[in-house]
Amino acid sequence: MDLESYYEIDRTAEFILSRNFARVALQFPDDLLKDATKVVRALHTKLASLRASSGEEIRGDGDIGLFVMADTTFGSCCVDEVGASHINADCVIHYGHACLTPTSTLPAFFVFGKAPINVSNCVNNLLHTASTAGKPVMVLFGLEYAYAMLDLKKAMLEALVSYESQAELEIQFSDVVCSVLDPSGKSGDSGGIMELVGVSHANDAAGVKTDTRHSTGGLVWNVPQGRKVEEYSMFWIGSENAAFANLVLTFNGCEIVRYDATEDRLLTDLSQQRRILKRRYFLVEKAKDANIVGILVGTLGVAGYLHMIHQMKELVTGAGKKAYTLAMGRPNPAKLANFPECDVFIYVSCPQTALLDSKEFLAPVITPFEAMIAFKSGSQWTGEYVMEFRDLVTSSPEEVRKPSEEARFSFLKGGYVEDQNLDGIDEEDNEYLALGHATEKALSLLDRHPDSVVKGTAKSGAEFLAARTYHGLDMDSYSSTPEPFIVGRSGKASGYEDEKSCDKD
Repeated sequence: MDLESYYEIDRTAEFILSRNFARVALQFPDDLLKDATKVVRALHTKLASLRASSGEEIRGDGDIGLFVMADTTFGSCCVDEVGASHINADCVIHYGHACLTPTSTLPAFFVFGKAPINVSNCVNNLLHTASTAGKPVMVLFGLEYAYAMLDLKKAMLEALVSYESQAELEIQFSDVVCSVLDPSGKSGDSGGIMELVGVSHANDAAGVKTDTRHSTGGLVWNVPQGRKVEEYSMFWIGSENAAFANLVLTFNGCEIVRYDATEDRLLTDLSQQRRILKRRYFLVEKAKDANIVGILVGTLGVAGYLHMIHQMKELVTGAGKKAYTLAMGRPNPAKLANFPECDVFIYVSCPQTALLDSKEFLAPVITPFEAMIAFKSGSQWTGEYVMEFRDLVTSSPEEVRKPSEEARFSFLKGGYVEDQNLDGIDEEDNEYLALGHATEKALSLLDRHPDSVVKGTAKSGAEFLAARTYHGLDMDSYSSTPEPFIVGRSGKASGYEDEKSCDKD
């Protein structure tokens, strides 16, 4: 496939000219950065050709500036509005895998790419899955295969004509949410892929009354009235990436199969992916025993991220725990190790980057949905999983789990524990209860060794720092008289003047 077709040069140039953008940011992921100069050159040529054909006066390439962005602050699937604002860009052209989360300020145009796929083999595997599943099949796909869905649907219709049990099969295709995001509300159409294929009745997809709309990984589909999404079998076309992991977690009650277009084979064993759900439940139970919580800012471009950070802070403080907000770009074990006082971290980011394998981290990293379960009063995990934090914005912050006098059973500690109140000792407590709290606090910070620190007992960052053996440079001086200066070493590192010199031959 040639470069102009893969990167949709014609369609991109028409989008730029139709909205009269003068400064355009081109965002590339690391694996596509090698083609950045070729794409820029092709866009300049196409823009000049379109402007010449329309009779517009061309005064040079400076009229429309193209700027390449790489090494984004957060996930490459999100639109880097912060980087684009540094060059005063009018819009962002996003290449490669995308999460399609709404932007806050700038319009974004998405080029998903075109990964190769064997349409006939995919249709055969889809028919085999639909015939053996005994239930309706929902076709979902990675965005890099969106260009082939119309051909796939056409081939499916042709195959159903000669299929013996056509009336018993029901296959529905999902649709891409959009290819253009605009905060002003002018979002682009995706082309209309969603349609029922081979249904046993004559109703068209547009005529079927729907009551439930589902979405994941930039895809959207409707479930007809009177049905549940658990009644469908999911057929995923694509690789085992973050979008597929979100599908497995969000729709864990559905049967899911994956067609690997790269290896051209059908995979039905998803036991490894379903273990992720057990791991996430363990992290929720661990978060319930936390005293200090760090809120990680994982995005600065997704609409509503600031409101979610404030909501998480209210949730944590309302549950009697200390919250700290941290902004550090892409989190890694080395960065989070600088905050050992935090017992757990809440990662506010887009759904594609929300799941972090925290096995290498000193403290677990959970999602806002998992924080809701851990810190909300009376919450129980029913199996439902929500990846999009914008779906949690409407939750009431008044329902947080307030510290109570009743003990709570901790599965990790194997006994009943009491939630600590970080507001300190209430005024209603008498002097005996105050003395008991102070004694318990002093004993909880000390172990067999006087300088040791027991993680999870400190109630704030300052209290954790006070119990550490090293506090940084000691600036306290108990003497008012000035201290004498100390003369340091002089010379080169290979041989200071105060060191013994070796005899040279």
